[in-house]
Amino acid sequence: MASSQPSKKAIKSTGGNSGVSSGQSVKFARRTSSGRYVSLSKDDVQTSDEQSGDYTNYTVHIPPTPDNQPTETSVATKAEEQYVSNSLFTGGFNSVTRAHLMDKVIDSEVSHPQMAGSKGSSCAMPACDGKVMKDERGVDIDPCECRFKICRDCFLDAQKETGLCPGCKEPYRTNDGDDDSPMGTLSLRGQDGKRTSLMKRNQNGEFDQNKWLFNETSGTYGVGNAYWPPDGSDGKNGGGGLGDPADKPWRPLTRRIPISTSIISPYRLLIAVRFIVLCFFLTWRVSHPNNDAIWLWFMSIVCEIWFAFSWILDQVPKLCPINRSVDLQLLHDKFDTADKTNNPKGRSDLPGVDFFVSTADPEKEPPLVTANTILSILAVEYPVEKIACYISDDGGALLTFEAMAEACSFADLWVPFCRKHDIEPRNPDTYFSLKGDPTKNKKRLDFVKDRRRVKREYDEFKVRINNLPDSIRRRSDAFNAREEMKVIKSIRESGIDPTEPIKVKRATWMADGTHWPGTWANPSPDHAKGDHAGILQVMLKPPSPDPLQGSGEDSLVDYSDVDIRLPMFVYMSREKRPGYDHNKKAGAMNALVRSSAVLSNGPFILNLDCDHYVYNRMAVREGICFMMDRGGEDICYIQFPQRFEGIDPSDRYANHNTVFFDGNMRALDGVQGPFYVGTGCMFRRFALYGFDPPKAEILAHEKKGGDGTESATETQKLKATDFDPDLDVNELPKRFGNSTLLANSIPVAEFQGRPIADHPAVKYGRPPGILRNVREQLDATTVAEAVSVISCWYEDKTEWGDRVGWIYGSVTEDVVTGYRMHNRGWRSIYCLTKRDAFRGSAPINLTDRLHQVLSTLTIIRSFHSQKSQCHLLNLPLIDDIMLDWTCGAGSAMVRSVFRRLVAERAVLANFRHKLTFSSRGSRTIEGDCRD
Repeated sequence: MASSQPSKKAIKSTGGNSGVSSGQSVKFARRTSSGRYVSLSKDDVQTSDEQSGDYTNYTVHIPPTPDNQPTETSVATKAEEQYVSNSLFTGGFNSVTRAHLMDKVIDSEVSHPQMAGSKGSSCAMPACDGKVMKDERGVDIDPCECRFKICRDCFLDAQKETGLCPGCKEPYRTNDGDDDSPMGTLSLRGQDGKRTSLMKRNQNGEFDQNKWLFNETSGTYGVGNAYWPPDGSDGKNGGGGLGDPADKPWRPLTRRIPISTSIISPYRLLIAVRFIVLCFFLTWRVSHPNNDAIWLWFMSIVCEIWFAFSWILDQVPKLCPINRSVDLQLLHDKFDTADKTNNPKGRSDLPGVDFFVSTADPEKEPPLVTANTILSILAVEYPVEKIACYISDDGGALLTFEAMAEACSFADLWVPFCRKHDIEPRNPDTYFSLKGDPTKNKKRLDFVKDRRRVKREYDEFKVRINNLPDSIRRRSDAFNAREEMKVIKSIRESGIDPTEPIKVKRATWMADGTHWPGTWANPSPDHAKGDHAGILQVMLKPPSPDPLQGSGEDSLVDYSDVDIRLPMFVYMSREKRPGYDHNKKAGAMNALVRSSAVLSNGPFILNLDCDHYVYNRMAVREGICFMMDRGGEDICYIQFPQRFEGIDPSDRYANHNTVFFDGNMRALDGVQGPFYVGTGCMFRRFALYGFDPPKAEILAHEKKGGDGTESATETQKLKATDFDPDLDVNELPKRFGNSTLLANSIPVAEFQGRPIADHPAVKYGRPPGILRNVREQLDATTVAEAVSVISCWYEDKTEWGDRVGWIYGSVTEDVVTGYRMHNRGWRSIYCLTKRDAFRGSAPINLTDRLHQVLSTLTIIRSFHSQKSQCHLLNLPLIDDIMLDWTCGAGSAMVRSVFRRLVAERAVLANFRHKLTFSSRGSRTIEGDCRD
């Protein structure tokens, strides 16, 4: 069954000769203090007679070629991934993709081994200032048993030249001779002098007797209880242990609960009575015309009939509201249960989820708020290796970049603390602001001590975030002053007239002393908000597939029994150039879809605004229950309600929107589903690509063999043309662009997003356990391809924004995108959790609420234009009903809010007028009231 899922290596090999992938060149260099890139080889620099200060510190990456194939697969792969995570990739239109190796990402010290900028010991090679490679725990990787410290570049050079270790002059070995050690496992010497595999050593590097006993007894000792029953001894499940979850009786993950008859029947009766009364009223109005003002009578009759029709359309979806419930325990038993035979390591079979967070301006959207959102996502209750978080910085600001790096550094302490003590909510700012007893329902004795230490570190974290603007400004001024002094010195030495004005670019500098490739504080060509290169940085590299326990030594908090892994986190700023329409948020979301498809390719996407954080740590699992249940293959997205905090008790600005989110959206869930409201939504990636939902007859046809009988493989991967017969394979670049990796990732995402075929009733699914395989590690070619797909030219002559991804051409791209999916036959689900899934910041003043109301008015106006387009596109009746209902419900909400706002504005104006007349000449009071 494992052969039905293609690997990333297979994708690269099959698609490496076409499109952009074949011509994608990656230039690895170190940016100098003057902003130039050094691309010379090591031999050229050593043979040079004169070496300037620009070439004293550099690193050149030699990409793998047929004549440069390292023999040690494990060490080389880890080294490549560490190099990628420590590099800042830039590129764009008519420019080479560069990987700038960063010695330092932020000014503060980085401790977590997954984070960019983490350093190991110094390389022992002469005249080398590189750092030793590190494993997942941050321990130095020693390729040779002599434990000679060597960095990645020197290791690759030694493998290419002699294949000998520079320390002991012995060949590097890929296996230590143990039969039970996997290929590529590093070995160390035990106390008896014999080589012992790391698989048999504990976290302190000593020989582990328990692991040895477990391996010698084939796992029959020390697992769960004192004795694990042998195979076939229990008589029920031949595999022993917990058994295969697929062998258990099938149960649904979700249930549809109708509204109680005692509640819905009186409401339906009231609607029927009002409908009858309305019919009598309209009949009387039509039969009694006013002959004195016949035109006025005719206009009023037309308006009343139209409003009556709108009221009917508004009531139709409300006739069948429903509630839904999920079974989280069954989800755990089905996907996360360890089994001795099929899943001995207890890996999860859940599909991957990619989180999207978008931000544009750090001045309007505070970096501290965005950092808290990222921290809540990194600490969500979901398998760590299945999560990838992406942030899109449309402003390309260094402030946002360093704030995200600081958040990753603090996540090293915050995320394990949440897992250890079951913290809720997992936004640190909200958690430490809660009123009440923090020790309630806490079982560990060290909770108070840990909380006090984490609280102190979070206060320091906030200080660092708030001081970032001044820190960046002071750093940039210092480096710019140094550059000016260099220019003045060169002018004096060259004899040029010193009275001429000195022209030096006022650049923005990063922590490692190089130019920031994004937007500068003083805009200049190639460094402005609408004119900068594409930037991509893997700030947290993908974690290891198995849990990694922390240690209590040399750490602020004891995490000896807590998984300290962090999810993958990527910073992305798409390329912007003058003359291109970047399509605001919709364009940023499409760029995230493409780059994430190349890097992680999670079959599901959950997008959040930068001020909406995860309030319920189990919200992702509740959404996955609907996608993984029987019949969930035709669900395009799961919409969660919008909840806000910081609302006054009277809710004077109607921020709760109770009627809309608790009434109307739940009612639409009983028909084809709610529409997409812009945030807090879990998408199926395959649905965003513009395909129709899968049909059962397609799978039935694929399951038949040549003789018409059932084939051996019950579930298999389908091609893109199986879902769209009009799609030609040769025309894939016309729809999705020239990226071969992106095109080949589409069927993989569709296959991984299917429910598990654990019952004959599941007609469209995937084999159980197929997603427990280890994810391929990142390499430079893959990240370079991700930079290529976020270029400003990539969407030219493609269907991105028209059929694929978020739809362009409307200020309400979120609503239009949801309607397009419904038009293709997909359905959506409204997930109303007991504990709010996500929470955001509500408007706290009149000005912010007025801006929100104006945007809502724009949405409603676009609804009418979209309705006319729906008639041209022959949308189904339900979409037509939804449009009219939305216009009616939205207009009523806006009218209510607008009346309240106008009344308050009048009161403030009257108050200011009285103050002005009561204190003539007092300009201070008048100015304060006006503000």
